[in-house]
Amino acid sequence: MVIRKNCSSVIMTGLLILFFLAGTFARVHTNGGSQLRNEEKAALVSSNKTAAAARSVEVEEALSKHAVDDPEEVASMVAEGIRNTTERRKLGYFSCGTGNPIDDCWRCDPNWHMNRKRLADCGIGFGRNAIGGRDGKYYVVTDPNDDDPVNPKVGTLRHAVIQDEPLWIIFKRDMVIQLKQELIMNSFKTIDARGTNVHIANGACITIQFITNVIIHGLHVHDCKQTGNAMVRSSPSHFGWRTMADGDGISIFGSSHVWIDHNSLSNCADGLVDAVMGSTALTISNNHFAHHNEVMLLGHSDSYIRDKQMQVTIAFNHFGEGLIQRMPRCRHGYFHVVNNDYTHWEMYAIGGSANPTINSQGNRYLAPFNPFAKEVTKRVEPYENDWEHWNWRSEGDLMLNGAYFTASGAGASASYARASSLGAKSASMVGSITSNAGPLACRKSRTC
Repeated sequence: MVIRKNCSSVIMTGLLILFFLAGTFARVHTNGGSQLRNEEKAALVSSNKTAAAARSVEVEEALSKHAVDDPEEVASMVAEGIRNTTERRKLGYFSCGTGNPIDDCWRCDPNWHMNRKRLADCGIGFGRNAIGGRDGKYYVVTDPNDDDPVNPKVGTLRHAVIQDEPLWIIFKRDMVIQLKQELIMNSFKTIDARGTNVHIANGACITIQFITNVIIHGLHVHDCKQTGNAMVRSSPSHFGWRTMADGDGISIFGSSHVWIDHNSLSNCADGLVDAVMGSTALTISNNHFAHHNEVMLLGHSDSYIRDKQMQVTIAFNHFGEGLIQRMPRCRHGYFHVVNNDYTHWEMYAIGGSANPTINSQGNRYLAPFNPFAKEVTKRVEPYENDWEHWNWRSEGDLMLNGAYFTASGAGASASYARASSLGAKSASMVGSITSNAGPLACRKSRTC
C-alpha cells in the first residue's frame, strides 16, 4: 500500500511537470498567443512614432546592399551566363522547338513536376541569375486564407514567403487567395503555381522590397486593391507599420535579381508591374497583360538618379486587350524590349523620360484603329528637344496597321550594349513565341 501511494505521488508529480512544460512551450511557440499579441500592441505604438526615421535609414541601407554599381559589368555577366546556359541545354535539356528559349528549356519534359527547380536554370535576360528558392526545401501551400498578416498560419502563402531560408513554394490545390495586406516577400523565394490554378485577387497583392533572388511563376494576379495603415510581418523576426500601398499587382522596390515569368496580370488599382528605387537585374517574360491603364512603370521619378543603374529585360510577353499605356514607361536606365506581341494600346506602347536607353528588337506592334494613336513611342514631358539625344532604337520590329516607332539618339550598336541582354528572334516568330504567354495549363506526367 505504501509503495502504491508513493508511485501514485511520483506519477502525479510527473504529470504536473509535463503539463507545466507543455503550457510554457505553447505560450512561447504560438505566435498568436496572448502574450505575443500584447507585445505587438505595444510595439505598434512605438512603431508609429519611429517609422519615418527608420524607413529612411532602411531605404539607404537596402539600396546600398542590392545596388549594381556597374551596368556594363552586369551586361557582361548576362552575356556569359547566356552562353553557359546554352551549353547546359545542349547536354540533355529538352527542347520544344517553339523558339522560346525559356519554354524550350523545360516544358517538353513530361516529368517536369519531379524536378521543378530546373526552371531556375532556364532564365534569360538581365534577371537570368535569379535563382529564387532553388537551393532550399519545398514548401506546400495548403491554406488559401490570410487571416492575420502579423501572425500568419503555417501552410499559408504569407507564412511561406516571409521565411528567412530559401524556399521553393508550390500549391496543394487550386485556390483563390484574397490578401488582407501586402504580401511582403523575403529573399531567395520561388512562387511556383505550375499544375494548379492560383489567383491572387480582390485584395492586396505582391511586394518585393529590399530583397534579392525572387522567381514568380504561374500566378493569376488581378483586381488588386489599395491596402495599408496596418501592421504586416516581413520575416519571422520582424513586423512593422505599413502605410497605404498603391495597389500594384507586383511592386519591386529597391530589389535585384527578380524574374517574373508566365503570369497573367490585369485590372489593378495602380500598375501591374512597377519596379522603382534602384531595382535592377530584372526579367519580365512570358506574361499576359490585359484590361489596365498604366501597365508597367520602370523608374521612380525623373529626379531619382539611382535608377540609372536599372537594367530590365521585357521579353516574350503579350500586351493584350484593354490596355492603354506604359508597356513600359521607363526612366534613366537600360531597357531591352524583345520579341513581345503588342496587340492593343489606346495611347501609346512604350514611353519614357529622363534619358532612358530603350532597345526594341523583334517585336510585333499592331496599332489601334485610332489614327491619332499609331505611334508606338511617347516622350513624356521632355525639356524642349532634349529627347532627340536619348538612345531609342527599333531593330527588326514588325509594324502593322500603320504603327511607327520614333527613334532618336545614336544608331550604333555599341550605344545599346548596356541595353542588350539576349539575341532577338525574327519578329515573324513572335506569334509562336508568345502563344502561351500567361500561366500554363500544366498537369503531372504530361508536357505543359
